[in-house]
Amino acid sequence: MEIEIKQSIVLRTDLKMGKGKIAAQVAHASVLGYIAAAEKDKKLAKMWIEQGMPKIVLKVKDLNELLELYKKAQENNLICVLVKDAGKTQIEPNTLTTLAIGPAAAKEIDKLTKSLKLL
Repeated sequence: MEIEIKQSIVLRTDLKMGKGKIAAQVAHASVLGYIAAAEKDKKLAKMWIEQGMPKIVLKVKDLNELLELYKKAQENNLICVLVKDAGKTQIEPNTLTTLAIGPAAAKEIDKLTKSLKLL
């Protein structure tokens, strides 16, 4: 049986970004997560693509929650990347906006994100 692979994108809601900005930040996180996966485990990255690149977008209330989740993902050896905004439009430069966890085994990601709500 093949392992279910997915990616979770976690967004800060305290930044009050517009819909287009949110979409861009989520896209940045997904691409950066895939690149990290491809560099670490080509087979895993390929499986994610073959499974249709499943992903879910979740929310946290602030930077502290985002960083706590990032730390837990690292402790669990999950592929994870933070997105830092360039600050050219709606928010200050170098603001951490989103976190990608995975692509990785869905059951491992779910252990960390099961309490989070959908965006």
